[in-house]
Amino acid sequence: MKNYINGKWENTTGTSQITVVNPGSEEELIRFTTASPQDVDAAVAAAQKALESWSLTSPEERANWLNKIADAIEAAKNTLIELSHRNNGKSSEQAQVDVDNSIKCYRYYANLVKSFAFSQVTECDGGIELTHQQNPVGVVALITPWNFPLITSAWKIAPALAAGCTLIFKPSELVPLPEYAFTQLLDQIQFPQGVFNLILGDAVAAQHLVTHPEVNKVSFTGSTEVGIHVMQAAARSVKRVTLELGGKSPILILEDADLDEAVDKALGGMFYNSGQMCSATSRLLVHQSIAERFYQKFKAAVESIILGSDLSGPFAMGPMTTQKQFQKVREYLSIAKDEKLQTLIDFEQIAVPEKGFFIQPHVFVNVPTESRLWKEEIFGPVICCRSFETEEEAIRLANDSEFGLAATIITGSLEHGKKIAKRLRSGHIWINSHQMIQPGSLWGGFKKSGIGRELGQSGMQSYLEENVITL
Repeated sequence: MKNYINGKWENTTGTSQITVVNPGSEEELIRFTTASPQDVDAAVAAAQKALESWSLTSPEERANWLNKIADAIEAAKNTLIELSHRNNGKSSEQAQVDVDNSIKCYRYYANLVKSFAFSQVTECDGGIELTHQQNPVGVVALITPWNFPLITSAWKIAPALAAGCTLIFKPSELVPLPEYAFTQLLDQIQFPQGVFNLILGDAVAAQHLVTHPEVNKVSFTGSTEVGIHVMQAAARSVKRVTLELGGKSPILILEDADLDEAVDKALGGMFYNSGQMCSATSRLLVHQSIAERFYQKFKAAVESIILGSDLSGPFAMGPMTTQKQFQKVREYLSIAKDEKLQTLIDFEQIAVPEKGFFIQPHVFVNVPTESRLWKEEIFGPVICCRSFETEEEAIRLANDSEFGLAATIITGSLEHGKKIAKRLRSGHIWINSHQMIQPGSLWGGFKKSGIGRELGQSGMQSYLEENVITL
């Protein structure tokens, strides 16, 4: 595997080795050498050189390229689904959702850029004319995690290109295969040289990107802990940053909720992608009057989950994507044992495959708010539940977190749900809905869940700088 710099495949000059495995079988898929700081320098230089010409292209030309990218992904859909399935561990069904959503994202920004007002003129008293201009921020570094390949990258690449930026893209070194195939598609359609550059690097390459003097903005998705380091490093040169970080999202099940719908949304909100979602609704709050009946239904649904790497459907769950994450979740389960948390699940009902990084879904009830499992992001199939007496208590418990990425409300009244949503400190709130994220919405969180927003017009705006000309 090589880096893609200035429209060419270049051998790395690094020395560190990374072994990529299939988490469902623990089979080695590929081994490659990671990029060096010198490789990063070459990629930044290529992006810097290409910036002037790309930033001056018309919105229509950039839209055409975004549509060409979407067309290329569409044509290679089956290959990308299979690579994501094998490298990430998610089911082919879930991998297809990611690929389809990435196509929608490129098409959305292709349409948006053609109608976006990059320049606006206003007349003032005294014959003064003001021209407000939206300009690309420049060379941007895009760093993505391993849990949602292709789609998290589309959320960054599409708006950055639409805004007229050039970029260096560093995907997760643990799940590089889908993004490598995506880059091969750009090469095949002869995407303009230097505008898009791929670096297959680890933390060393990422650190060099974040501190590079000719990188104007960093967009990072990952853990809050690493996001803090990114923000600190970027601050030394006053780089612009967008950070999409961790979460500990609540799901509120109100007294008038339909129990079957509540079970369905709680199941999907927690165990989709094996719980490896920053938005996973891992804190469940249910009204005490329906708690016992809800738990009975939820227990049956969770115990119906089948573990496997080649399954599909609402009652199928794949492995942890990495061995490191597998060990982390196991450590939290040890903490739960030490804290004597009450489990709802009969684990004899859920068989574990002999091979692969599989962990059974866990449901803990009556969890104290001081528990580490209640407060900390686990990033695995572990949900903590509590009951509440009043709506005020539910809102207080939902907001009582250092995170604020997402929330879900299950209620018999949409109007009532909207009133509660206004009081939740969360970036994205679903009411009686699965965690669907439209390209035209927005994504990002309050508090330690990050800075800035992706998707929608806000997503492209974050790659633009505004100035004004006074005449």
